[in-house]
Amino acid sequence: MRYETLAPTLDTGLGSRARIGLIVLRSDQTIEFEARQIFASLPGVALYQSRIYNDFQINRDTLMAMKPLIPEAARLLPVPWNFNAIGFACTSAAMLIGDAPIAELVRQIHADIEVSNPVHACVEAFKALAVKRIAVVTPYSRTVNDAIAAGLEARGLSIPVFVSFEEPDDNIVAKISEASVVSAARTAASDPSVEGVFISCTSIRAVSFVAALEKEIGKPVTSSNHAILWHLIRLAGLDDSLPQFGKLYKRDIAR
Repeated sequence: MRYETLAPTLDTGLGSRARIGLIVLRSDQTIEFEARQIFASLPGVALYQSRIYNDFQINRDTLMAMKPLIPEAARLLPVPWNFNAIGFACTSAAMLIGDAPIAELVRQIHADIEVSNPVHACVEAFKALAVKRIAVVTPYSRTVNDAIAAGLEARGLSIPVFVSFEEPDDNIVAKISEASVVSAARTAASDPSVEGVFISCTSIRAVSFVAALEKEIGKPVTSSNHAILWHLIRLAGLDDSLPQFGKLYKRDIAR
């Protein structure tokens, strides 16, 4: 057997334009799939995920139980990889824990990093779209829905219509069909006072139909995954226009 030791040449590795991190729920079956759809159109951008433990039953107690686990989940995204932005991917937990505490917990590991979550991203998305009156579609129980509505309204959005499947089991939520989500969004958007639609929950599938639904209803649409992935891309300093994913992906963060 001939054996040789060779000297390799090195390049910058993956993520030559940007490296983005995502903290994903243990129970989430959706966001990584939807992220792959979008990031396939972003050459030179690398996306890395870690998982955080959560209960499949979504309620206030199980959501808040994730708060002390965020730094360790962030630690699984190695600091030497020099991330440009990191997202915490849970809408309902983000609403209860809060934008600033989540950012502080991630920054315990990744100092000075840009941080997003689906709630913060939703607000920034509708600012970029110049929309204030939104319909919200969720899978959550009424208690969680009340927190979502109150939190979005406290952040400056008006919610004339709220539609929910009221399903507390995240394992079932991931199986809600795209047809059901489209129908719910269509119903929510039918109110003439509604200017845009937010489909809440990272387990809900929406990325594949956002652009088509916008054309049908004539109003902007975003979802938890759709919004946070856009926000992370923009926070990482990328200005790529991706109109195939809807109106939001042609916009920059509103300044």
